[in-house]
Amino acid sequence: MTDKIDKEPADTPPRASLAPETIKAIPVRHYGRYVSAVIVLALVALLVNAFATAEKIQWSAVGDKLFDSTVLAGAGRTLLISVLAMIVGVVLGVLLAVMRLSKNPVTSWVAWAYIWFFRGTPVYVQLLLWFNLALIFPMLNLGPIYKDEMTDVMTPFMCALLGLGLNEAAYMAEICRAGLMAVDEGQTEAAHALGMSHGKTLRRIVIPQAMRVIVPPTGNEFINMLKTSSLVYAVTYNELLRATSTIGSTSYAVMEMLFVASIWYLVMTSVFSVFQYYLERRFARGSSRNLPPTPFQKIRANLLSLRSPQGGAA
Repeated sequence: MTDKIDKEPADTPPRASLAPETIKAIPVRHYGRYVSAVIVLALVALLVNAFATAEKIQWSAVGDKLFDSTVLAGAGRTLLISVLAMIVGVVLGVLLAVMRLSKNPVTSWVAWAYIWFFRGTPVYVQLLLWFNLALIFPMLNLGPIYKDEMTDVMTPFMCALLGLGLNEAAYMAEICRAGLMAVDEGQTEAAHALGMSHGKTLRRIVIPQAMRVIVPPTGNEFINMLKTSSLVYAVTYNELLRATSTIGSTSYAVMEMLFVASIWYLVMTSVFSVFQYYLERRFARGSSRNLPPTPFQKIRANLLSLRSPQGGAA
């Protein structure tokens, strides 16, 4: 048997001792991004300058009226009517979703007709219908329980609550129905095999799992409700937009008061957006092992990376 001939030169070092050549990464230059960023910043600067230098806008009035008692009271009423209408919408929406999924054709058809009507007509029209309900029913007669004139019953607050709440119930019904249908049918079959009733299965098995699907769009609906509540201006309910418009019409600061209303709407929607984020994060614990970091955790991680030598070098 012949020995294996080593063809490598004697002065060549072993391959294992050869250090890998350092890779020099050259970042790709995206000139289009730079140009588009400059254009966007220039347009934003022009827009800000146009508002800041507008001669007919008194920006001092915005600061003076931002915490006016009338404005704060209007913001409080906006928050109140939004919360109450959302409660009505959620409770009635869950009931309509269960009725829609029922095997009883009568209850299923009634729920479908309700959703069809309230989703098919604008909420502004519905508010006006409630406001003028006395033209059809002059008297509200519930027998020995309650009896009064409809004009006294349908106050601006009641018109706003019914108009917003009943309209929201139609959308919440579809959201809840989607959440209930997202739960695997095997969960219900297993609960029934253990002897649980249909109502108990729904309360303890199906609805808790469906909340993961229901919560995100419900948060979006509430934020949308805060803005939609401005439509109750039509039924003379003194919410934020009506309060600011009243001040603007008497002080001739119409645009300034619209800015005040916009600031308060942005504040309220931003606060509830944060609540929505953490609520979604809580209900996502059962479906995701590694939850995404919160905004505060991201800021803290970026600050720590900047303080560390390696992070600063990178």
